[in-house]
Amino acid sequence: MALKEISKPIESHDELIAYFESGCKPRKDWRIGAEHEKFVFDLKTLRRPSYEGPYGIKAMLEGLQRFGWAPVFEDGNVIALLRDGASVSLEPGGQFELSGAPLETVHDICNETGQHLEEVKAVASEIGLGFLGVGFSPLWTRTETPVMPKGRYNIMRSYMPKVGGLGLDMMLRTSTIQANLDYSSEADMILKFRVSLALQPIATALFACSPFTEGKPNGFLSARANVWTDTDADRTGMLGFVFEDGFGFERYAQYALDVPMYFVKRYGAPNGGYIDASGQSFRSFLKGELPALPGELPNIDDWADHLTTLFPEVRLKKYLEMRGADGGPWSRICALPALWAGILYDQTSLEAAWDMVKGWSLENHDTLRGMAAKTGLKGMIAGRPVQEIALETLNIAREGLKRRNRLSGGMVDETGYLSELFEIAESGITPAEHLLEAYHGRWGGDVSHLYGEYAY
Repeated sequence: MALKEISKPIESHDELIAYFESGCKPRKDWRIGAEHEKFVFDLKTLRRPSYEGPYGIKAMLEGLQRFGWAPVFEDGNVIALLRDGASVSLEPGGQFELSGAPLETVHDICNETGQHLEEVKAVASEIGLGFLGVGFSPLWTRTETPVMPKGRYNIMRSYMPKVGGLGLDMMLRTSTIQANLDYSSEADMILKFRVSLALQPIATALFACSPFTEGKPNGFLSARANVWTDTDADRTGMLGFVFEDGFGFERYAQYALDVPMYFVKRYGAPNGGYIDASGQSFRSFLKGELPALPGELPNIDDWADHLTTLFPEVRLKKYLEMRGADGGPWSRICALPALWAGILYDQTSLEAAWDMVKGWSLENHDTLRGMAAKTGLKGMIAGRPVQEIALETLNIAREGLKRRNRLSGGMVDETGYLSELFEIAESGITPAEHLLEAYHGRWGGDVSHLYGEYAY
């Protein structure tokens, strides 16, 4: 029988709104968080390693503990590591994720990322593993991808095929870079949400790095972005209501309440403490009518858990998550938080970005999202070339970073982290197109060369 957590039940709808309100922070307390996933592979066979065994994901997690990471267990398995506000977590197909601590500058993020990559390379080199930063697993099928032992993933794997054709690919074969940023008020959140949501496809195009599936070109520059178009329409997409009058914490809460649940976590329950509530309603939960836990009311941790199961291009929690970029090399892990900090953390840049996108229609937003996955920086939207919009976006971000004036060693500001993105935008050629050029040229149609040239 499931054990109930000792936590106060939610007594009113206002508590759901208060959860988002509690994320409001004065500007001086704003921080930046970066997350990135990477594919682990066997250096000899290029295969994705299983969890168990001397050369598996568990061995990686155990090896990293020498650097002061504390293990988190579920049903006796190490599923995550914690240190100084950061975590290393286990994604469904063994993708290795660093969720960084909230830090003051992009310099700090790049240092944190560098330290993490050095640590994982040190451990991986001892057990014959490597790491690759791209957006979609380039060689292996779903069935060839090992599944990690985590309770919530069992529930998701059963539910995903009921609501979309590519949900299992999302879980097992995608990899991403994300950036998390704060807001000061509801009004500040609204403007940041609208700007970042409108421009998320521009980030998708700039970071597009997933043109291969099972060893062949897949017809997309960002197969990862395309996967999200057929994962689960209830919890993904561009959220057109964000651009409507009246949007705010309340409207987002209503959206979240309408998204079917995955699970409820209760310590002591089987399956790692995860109780299957897939397809059930949080609204019913608030009434004590959840079939999975009849008569029980949710607490605020249940609400927080539910919010993590929403996957729009920008996600609201106690901060805003930017979710539109493919996985990539170290330099682009640093570039993504620089891009969004430059736009969202400088008021002049934020307003300039809004001026650029505020006339776009909902159709424009959806069209640009699909275009970014398929053709990257090519094409037109709202009467302008996508490449031109990308360059204007980067210029807005660069000016914002200049005004932020956060210096490393008292000398260098954060604008340098945008250099690679400027090269991409100025050329109009995405990282994926460079990979395709190599595939059709020096690689001779053999994607395995990717693992040598683009591994960390």
